Amino acid sequence: MRLPWSRAALPGEARARAREAGRASAAVAAKATKQLPIPLDPNAAAFFDVDNTMMMGASIFHFAKGLAARKFFTSRDIARMVYQQAKFRVIGAENTDDIHSSRDRALEFVKGADVEEIRRLGEEIYDEEMAQKIYSGTRSLAQMHLDAGQRVWLVTATPVELASVIADRLDLTGALATVAEQADGKYTGQLVGEMMHGSAKAEAISALAAREGLDLARCTAYSDSINDLPMLSLVGKAVAVNPDPDLRREAIERGWEIRDYRTGRKAVKVGALTTLAGAAAAGSVVGSLALWRAVQRYRSRGGRR
Repeated sequence: MRLPWSRAALPGEARARAREAGRASAAVAAKATKQLPIPLDPNAAAFFDVDNTMMMGASIFHFAKGLAARKFFTSRDIARMVYQQAKFRVIGAENTDDIHSSRDRALEFVKGADVEEIRRLGEEIYDEEMAQKIYSGTRSLAQMHLDAGQRVWLVTATPVELASVIADRLDLTGALATVAEQADGKYTGQLVGEMMHGSAKAEAISALAAREGLDLARCTAYSDSINDLPMLSLVGKAVAVNPDPDLRREAIERGWEIRDYRTGRKAVKVGALTTLAGAAAAGSVVGSLALWRAVQRYRSRGGRR
């Protein structure tokens, strides 16, 4: 049986980086938080994972499709990205050194990329590629919390610029996501802390709760992945949405609610997309950085292949 999440279970350096990532994400989210017209229930909130929970497939993969349509990628770029994401998903998810090495190499190519350009592209591509991928059932759950006067945040490894676009388009409160360091509107090539994954999600929620006066015992978290056990264990109510096999077993053992909005052929498509596109957070973040690298390379060529 898996133990409840505990900061003490993490190595010292990893714990510090997760805490830094969480605080940075909470700070960004707090600045962008939408205020409810009437704060009926200001002490309770809901937190939703994105990939395969709120949205069918991986948000980064959909973003990649949009960039490919704009000729930001060659076929070789796309093949490399799919291979790298599949590697992390299937055989490399637990190899922390490999993940960090790839992350650091990719970050070198982010330097100088324009933050607002990423957000603008995210808005365009969300409308073209992602809007129709939102699970209506999960969106209804989020609306249920909003109607009850509670705030709703997305919690995802996706870069905060893209995550914020998704939250805005869904009319949610905001997003806790991976924060890349920036200066003068440009990316510096460094992450703030760590990717928003696993324990970092729990740290972000804890930090946001402290800022916003939330009672975590009255909060709810939704996810499809066993990787989000720290987040799910932190709040008073956990719900497994479209759960992977490990999370389904965990949810049954703990008596958590299970909701599945996948049906028939659609569920098969989600599984294939998850494997190839890397819905695991490590692959998601590395994929995100690969996309930023492509944007930077495209811009350096003056928009020409």
